[in-house]
Amino acid sequence: MKLGQIEWDGRLTAAVFGDGYAQPVPGYTVRELLDETERRHLNLVEFLKEHVSKGQVEAPPSIPILPREVWACGCTYEMSATFRDGEHGTRGGFYYQAHTAPRPEIFFKGTQRVCVGPDAKIGLRSDSTFTAPEPELAVLLGSKGRILGYTLANDVSAWDIERENPLYLPQSKIFTGCCALGPWFVTADEITHPYAINLGCTIRRGETLLFEGECSTAKLGRKLELLIEYLLRANPVPAGSVMLTGTGIIVTQEAALQAGDVVTITGDGLGSLSNEVAPVG
Repeated sequence: MKLGQIEWDGRLTAAVFGDGYAQPVPGYTVRELLDETERRHLNLVEFLKEHVSKGQVEAPPSIPILPREVWACGCTYEMSATFRDGEHGTRGGFYYQAHTAPRPEIFFKGTQRVCVGPDAKIGLRSDSTFTAPEPELAVLLGSKGRILGYTLANDVSAWDIERENPLYLPQSKIFTGCCALGPWFVTADEITHPYAINLGCTIRRGETLLFEGECSTAKLGRKLELLIEYLLRANPVPAGSVMLTGTGIIVTQEAALQAGDVVTITGDGLGSLSNEVAPVG
């Protein structure tokens, strides 16, 4: 089931998506749906089947959830780790150590304040000269870290700021429009093997294809359950939060984002997430 949100009847409303149409779930946002089903210990998919409208509307998907928290995992793909170490003139450096060590890299990405949905604008910091998209598989978390669904994410990152000093990671990662999510969540019952999803990314500048890359989640170096287990250690992340699982698609300096560029991320069975780049700050 494809669960997301639309603008309907004057408010952001949960909806189940089909081919070219949406069926509203009246009276609920996705976060309210999660709160209701968690509070009553109900199955989310069964609840949706009972409460989704029979009528179909033509409405584009909005941001699939206003997440309470967004967390992100780094260096989960070997390519990402070795590329970052190579920038520092080191092979097998601390990025690769983070890739191979028992403890994964996990960092706070933000809240709903920094998140956007499909066709909204992602941010380009005024103090960055190398901002790049990071296409990722993201998971929707229920209570105690249960995976409720999967979506596409763009962990927009100012790589030059992190490159200057790794301690600047929060400034590289957290700013207006730094996280795009969508177009919807595919519920966990429909994705039985999340390690076989081919992710793709393009950057277009006007009519020019500036960048194109792809990577399979088969190359993800950490199991999702392990990432979630570490995330929740002494850190009770609330239901309705999202975890990004890292990128294996590396955009180089030559394709650094500029205002007006359009980034499109695709994933098998997950749809397509497109966003235009706009300056912030």
